[in-house]
Amino acid sequence: MNPSEFRRRGKEMVDYVANYLEGIEGRQVYPDVEPGYLRPLIPAAAPQEPDTFEDIINDIEKIIMPGSVFSAKEFT
Repeated sequence: MNPSEFRRRGKEMVDYVANYLEGIEGRQVYPDVEPGYLRPLIPAAAPQEPDTFEDIINDIEKIIMPGSVFSAKEFT
């Protein structure tokens, strides 16, 4: 990743976090998943080629975030 792309992706990540904070009150406080839900959703080995930034962000939102605990009080 060159410095220009690093800056662009960094700004995108800041936007992702800002959007998360703006919408935190609309998220479930407690996850609606069972313990261990994540294990079958992640690959057994690291990929041979890097994932795209978009794929990583999509995985965070679709795979990781459903198992996270949220509290808007943490950010007010």
